[in-house]
Amino acid sequence: MGTENPGRPNPVTGSPFAAAPPPTATPFSAFGPVVGSEASGFRPPAQPPQNTMLSMSSGSVAVSQASGFRPNNPPSRFNDPSLTSSSTAYAPPASGPPFQRYPTPQFPSVHQAPPISQPPFQPPAGQLPSLTSFHLQPQVPVVPMGSPPSRLNAPQLSSDSSSSASRMNFQPSLPHMDSSYSAARATLQPALPGYVKQANAISQASPLTPVQAQQGSYAAPTPPPPPPFLPQQGGFAQPPPVGTLFGLHSRDQIQQLGSAPPIGGIQGLAEDFSSLSLGSVLGSIDSGLDPKALPRPLDSDVEPNSLGDSYTMNCNPRFLRLTTSAIPSSQSLLSRWHFPLGAIVCPLAKAPDGEKIPVINFVSTGIIRCRRCRTYVNPYVTFTDSGRKWCCNICALLNEVPGDYFAQLDATGRRIDLDQRPELTNGSVEFVAPTEYMVRPPMPPLYFFLIDVSVSAVRSVWLLQSGFLLDMIHEVLCRNYGECFRYVAHDNKDSLDMVFIREMVVAQTIKSCLDELPGYPRTQVGFITFDSTIHFYNMKSSLMQPQMMVVSDLDDVFVPLPDDLLVNLSESRSVVEAFLDSLPSMFQENVNVESALGPAVKATFMVMSQLGGKLLIFQNTLPSLGVGRLKLRGDDPRVYGTDKEHALRIPEDLFYKNMAAECTKYQIGVNVYTFSDKYTDIASLGALAKYSGGQIYYYPSFQSATHGEKLRHELARDLTRETAWEAVMRIRCGKGVRFTSYHGNFMLRSTDLLALPAVDCDKAYGAQLSLEETLLTSKTVYFQVVLLYTASCGERRIRIHTAAVPVVADLGEMYRHADTGAIVSLFARLAIEKSLSYKLEDARSSVQLRIVKALREYRNLYAMQHRLGGRMIYPEPLKFLPLYGLALCKSAALRGGYADVQLDDRCAAGFTMMALPVKAMLKLLYPSLIRVDEYLLKPSAQANGFENIMKRLPLTIESLDSRGLYVYDDGFRFVVWFGRMFSPDAAMNLLGQDAAVEFSKVALGKHETEMSRKLMELLKKLRDSDPSYYQLCNLVRQGEQPREGHLLLTNLVEDQIGGASGYSDWMVQIHRQVQQSA
Repeated sequence: MGTENPGRPNPVTGSPFAAAPPPTATPFSAFGPVVGSEASGFRPPAQPPQNTMLSMSSGSVAVSQASGFRPNNPPSRFNDPSLTSSSTAYAPPASGPPFQRYPTPQFPSVHQAPPISQPPFQPPAGQLPSLTSFHLQPQVPVVPMGSPPSRLNAPQLSSDSSSSASRMNFQPSLPHMDSSYSAARATLQPALPGYVKQANAISQASPLTPVQAQQGSYAAPTPPPPPPFLPQQGGFAQPPPVGTLFGLHSRDQIQQLGSAPPIGGIQGLAEDFSSLSLGSVLGSIDSGLDPKALPRPLDSDVEPNSLGDSYTMNCNPRFLRLTTSAIPSSQSLLSRWHFPLGAIVCPLAKAPDGEKIPVINFVSTGIIRCRRCRTYVNPYVTFTDSGRKWCCNICALLNEVPGDYFAQLDATGRRIDLDQRPELTNGSVEFVAPTEYMVRPPMPPLYFFLIDVSVSAVRSVWLLQSGFLLDMIHEVLCRNYGECFRYVAHDNKDSLDMVFIREMVVAQTIKSCLDELPGYPRTQVGFITFDSTIHFYNMKSSLMQPQMMVVSDLDDVFVPLPDDLLVNLSESRSVVEAFLDSLPSMFQENVNVESALGPAVKATFMVMSQLGGKLLIFQNTLPSLGVGRLKLRGDDPRVYGTDKEHALRIPEDLFYKNMAAECTKYQIGVNVYTFSDKYTDIASLGALAKYSGGQIYYYPSFQSATHGEKLRHELARDLTRETAWEAVMRIRCGKGVRFTSYHGNFMLRSTDLLALPAVDCDKAYGAQLSLEETLLTSKTVYFQVVLLYTASCGERRIRIHTAAVPVVADLGEMYRHADTGAIVSLFARLAIEKSLSYKLEDARSSVQLRIVKALREYRNLYAMQHRLGGRMIYPEPLKFLPLYGLALCKSAALRGGYADVQLDDRCAAGFTMMALPVKAMLKLLYPSLIRVDEYLLKPSAQANGFENIMKRLPLTIESLDSRGLYVYDDGFRFVVWFGRMFSPDAAMNLLGQDAAVEFSKVALGKHETEMSRKLMELLKKLRDSDPSYYQLCNLVRQGEQPREGHLLLTNLVEDQIGGASGYSDWMVQIHRQVQQSA
């Protein structure tokens, strides 16, 4: 959720194009290879823009002004062995010098030679790399794009009106793209069942005599002679032929071709940046785009460490990630940063391997805090006056050092006991809070289960026929309390299957959850069931059997025996066991179709309000009785695309939001488990979890045989992971900076205090920053995240994360220290919140617009001094941002409209994404796709290690080989894709006799074969890498529609599916809009 602080002005959000610093050095000599309108002083009228293509390039390239937009070819479908791709060869031009090349970077590339008749560029002696050369293809003018250097030897020209006009002379404007979700190219995409692969044909002329080249270079055809420069009315003179550029390079491998450096040789011209290029082929339908050249985050999320050398005592980024590790020094600079300025906070994130957060108990001195701003002592405070005073790093106030905390300073001003003070050397610490931090004694861990037992729950098999949920709750809660009992199978038609499921769940739950329930022996539990009435259970320890009390008055709910409905589990173990044993048969014959969820929640609140705790709701149908009853909505497609569309994604009845606010006030966190195959209004039910700091678990069309293991794992983790009870969180920051809005699942208690009744390591929160002062005078800004909570052991604790970042006056520095993961995570939260007030199309457009504005602003910093023409300028840290932006627009929470995603599915995805940490968010947006058949077919002795087979593939259908076996993993589910030409014998080894059955009826299990064992081990390792959720395994066979399209093909975010842009089209659209006003 997002909140704004009232009463304070928000920062300016305009986007002026500020001028660059004045020139400080001699400009580069214009000796480089320049074509088109920059080739001479003659400037004919502008020519209409030509079709463009996208490619990757690096270095200084010839600048062509032909630009525009043209749809791509239908994407090739599979790497079928019967289809071959033509090879591409390059040779040197007819006349012209050899071309120098630095070592090959991560992605393959081809460098462009200088134009014909251009004198060769000679670097200083000793700097000649090995040579490569090629021929330029005819009639392929190129408009390069790339990110600029971080340090320049060229002057920074002022971007005033004169320079803008100068740039306009050689840079044609491009038409505006209104939406990234235009269906204009939908007809170019073949239907999903058809897998047509087209080889990229490249016309070639007869090659010239080859010259010496590096390994991996190409021989190429001879281009036709360039046409004369014939000016046309309204257009540019036709440039000489130049080649399209491909490849991704770092700044170290870029050189200004044909330009004589004024000072210092090549080093003054080579900088570390990546680049993208747009080119055009006149009169051609084929865009010529090589998708392999586009940047992709195939190494998953990489935590930023840009300040690791300067601020070594910062907390780990997994606890606090800023969107940029460089704070702007002024409001005007902030207005030019079009990304969100803020942070993603995960206060209870798992510490890095081998590290442990120190726990400190200030027994005698009390906790050391600033008496003015209340900042806790941290590594960035300084001690003065021989150690008798310390200066707060947040507000700069001098505080007295308590006598018991005093220590002498050495010659460098450091305390002599620094090594014995973890709070002065670690960015993350925990303090044991004294009694003054408590308004009541620490609460015990409390779990309350509110269970729907209506006829729909009974018939869905998720609860009663199998006793599945009850077995699971019993086994999780009974560890630490003695020997667990075994259920006796009930007599029904599915008894054999149900006994197998129960015994499997019991055994796995005992193994995975033994001795892990927090808070023993203080843990308390309680149960309420409901249909059209509410059933309370007295579980007093003196009873032999639980007593059920039924309340049928839904308008005036009351609690019978309020003192005996919550019991200590260690004292009432036998009664709890008896209750769980009898509950499956108790409602087995229930025919009540009604659901009084609202009154049941009110009754539960009455029981829990004395202590607080965690409420787990298991709901199977749309609430139909009493307060909080809901009605069917969202089935009218005419609402979508109108101003009323967003109303479907917000609560219909404010009862659930108000109840969440009351729960938060009394330290009750709510998690909602929903199971129905019909509409249950997740938008309304989810408000209970959203505003109480909880989360939604969504299991559509639940069947215990299929989804049982997923529910078992996620419920067990919910009950056993370390939880911070009755918590509040605040983020303090330095003078002149403040947090103005927060985004996630919580309730805002005051302007900056987040109430979190039950928080854990799987929950993260977003926050946006603003500047309170026009100009910051400090050189460093400090942040301190503080979480005050009760641990399950009964201690009141304070977890503190501290970080320092520099204040900069250069917009380029802000971009160079940007964190893509934090930006995307904050983007996602803002876009989802926008979809609750506006149309989905508006939310998607806002993502693209902010990316375009930021890249346009960044381009203005460097376009003039580099004479880059049509090149897109972007910083190296943000090279994956456009792809993540596209993936966000194609996520279940934002994509399409009425027919693309079910309303409940969309709302559940939105609630989930609002709470995800950065790493999980990025994996959900750009999942892993790995090929595993080669690993499975190799003998164990020859198989590579787990890390070697985890080579991620681009999320495009061209990555799928019909002979292969692939695993798609987004952190929430697996899709195992079998190519139609995959070996039948291998499929038999993995699936047994089920290999010939329709895969929608097959569940992947372990068979007594080596291949099956290796596949199951591989999936287990993938699950263990992030145990937050359990990836349910779905099997898909190539061509099995609509299953294949629903589970996999629509999630290949780089392809053009359902009218949404593909990756290459998306990049072209962004380029056109960046060019429009640059």
